[in-house]
Amino acid sequence: MSTFPDRTSTLPDDQRIVMTSVGLTSPNGPNLESYREALLAGRSGVRNYNIRYVGDTHAGVCEFEGTKYQNRRDARRGTRAGTVGIWSASEAIARSGLDWANVDKSRVGIYIGITEHGNVETENEIFSISQFNYDTTVWSHHHNPRTVANNPAGEIALNLGITGPHYTIGAACAAGNAGIIQGVQMLRLGECDLAIAGGVAESIHTFGIFASFKSQGALASHSDPTKASRPFDKDRSGIVVAEGGCLYILERLSDAKKRSANILAEIVSYAINTDATDFVLPNPERQAQCVRLALARGGLSPEQIQIVSTHATGTTSGDNQECEALRQVFSGVSSVRFNNTKSFIGHTMGAAGALELAGNLPSFQDGVCHATINVDNLDPTCALDGLVINQPQELGRVDYILNNSFGMLGINSVLVVRRF
Repeated sequence: MSTFPDRTSTLPDDQRIVMTSVGLTSPNGPNLESYREALLAGRSGVRNYNIRYVGDTHAGVCEFEGTKYQNRRDARRGTRAGTVGIWSASEAIARSGLDWANVDKSRVGIYIGITEHGNVETENEIFSISQFNYDTTVWSHHHNPRTVANNPAGEIALNLGITGPHYTIGAACAAGNAGIIQGVQMLRLGECDLAIAGGVAESIHTFGIFASFKSQGALASHSDPTKASRPFDKDRSGIVVAEGGCLYILERLSDAKKRSANILAEIVSYAINTDATDFVLPNPERQAQCVRLALARGGLSPEQIQIVSTHATGTTSGDNQECEALRQVFSGVSSVRFNNTKSFIGHTMGAAGALELAGNLPSFQDGVCHATINVDNLDPTCALDGLVINQPQELGRVDYILNNSFGMLGINSVLVVRRF
């Protein structure tokens, strides 16, 4: 353990929250090791993809052995988001060192960030009845439990026998951070003793999200799918939709110490605010305020942050506005580095904040900041001092990581973690 000059270090151990494990599936790896290896190697997980009505496009697709933790019957009855969540939660537990059989399941909380839920299942049912002259008698009786908003968290609870609180947090593309923040708050309030928190997304299975981005002129297209997601590049053409999941085991530091747990990081601070200016277009002033609020709550200065994991999605306005916000906060700070994980995996929507943070956590051990790939022609508007492009950069030591995650309707979230 190291000592750091921030406010969290002055709290009692039962109010300090640590990450003791992570389970994930991403488009370029079903665990932290393979995911991180791909990020350092500059390997994209985006591929060509065909979806009903939209046709050929690109997507970040996850490959993992779902039947390792879920039988086929339950998978058929449930949802893709549920399966992603069960995999991620089960992997996190398996890697945590917890004596899971003897954990009091009534004291475990499940807090899952989602961008949306139910679109995939509803689209599938409408397509099914269209094959039978719209006869609703063939509509699945599983539709209701599949489409309730708490479904991904509920499927995890059913699978793992967890009887504590479970629910989802709808926070657009800020949801991954929001799920973690909810877990922190519930642990500090004493509502649970162990939190499974983060985000999941099944978005590539709904044609509606592709069609909507395409109608906005915000769906990425490229002759090489691995180069389609290109935040900050002058020739970027939009978003690559992706699926994924990333869930953390969160505990009070006092409990983690009792069981000599391996601690990945300590959560130092967080902030959530709202633009209140537009349905879609971001507001750099409010984003900058959110970053400043997270720093102020943690008693931190911009100079103490080594890595900023950016939200940038590959849209012209979104990338430009975030860069403007970051300049407002970090201008003149020569030690900070900026990177972007979506350039590798696309936009995993509700899982994005949690997955992108996970991709950077190993920096605490190896001192390396992974790059932003596919930046062949840097947009001058996005030319941040400290932007790590195309090749990872050795920093020597990383103590603090700041994770940006923003979403539609102007929701902004920032999470700050530190080396333990």
